[in-house]
Amino acid sequence: MFYRPEDGHGLPHNPFNAIVSPRPIGWISTRGTQGDNLAPYSFFNAVAYVPPQVMFASTSAKDDREGTKDSVAQIRESGVFAVNIVEYAARDVMNASSAAKPAGVDEFEISGAVKAECETIDCPRVAGAPATLECKLTQIVQLPGEANFAVFGEVTGVHMRDDCLRDGRFDVTTFSPLARLGYRDYCQVESLFELQRPDD
Repeated sequence: MFYRPEDGHGLPHNPFNAIVSPRPIGWISTRGTQGDNLAPYSFFNAVAYVPPQVMFASTSAKDDREGTKDSVAQIRESGVFAVNIVEYAARDVMNASSAAKPAGVDEFEISGAVKAECETIDCPRVAGAPATLECKLTQIVQLPGEANFAVFGEVTGVHMRDDCLRDGRFDVTTFSPLARLGYRDYCQVESLFELQRPDD
């Protein structure tokens, strides 16, 4: 099968996000003039080592946020955000925080996520997350499409849960990261293997 996106795929469900998978989930926490916010984004990744940088993309809008969603609107205000890593055990809490609520509703409260304060930025984070990246905004890029924004940030602080460190490594098998597949499907990382590069 081949299709051009502008012509449509003719399938019952869009295959695009199932093709690009699995995708890590950035559980983005923010603070703005209307309060604290927490929301998951599966268009998320690390993009540079030095200085460490990450990005996430928001692809829809709410009527009360002028063409975007709460996370992007609050990052525009504050210039900071935190990326909380989602473990399999937190899947239901993460999912509850994805509900579309009016601006000003605190998803920490409605989802049951426990809130803690960041160290280098004025922003909440998910207490007990396997890791949290505190970030200062570097740029917001408007992408083609009505409500598509890519948010880039430089990491200014890193929280790691002590039980996730083994032999000097951040060991993802200690908490099973949750990843997004296509449609309503998710997966968890349960095992890993190493490959050595030819030039190592």
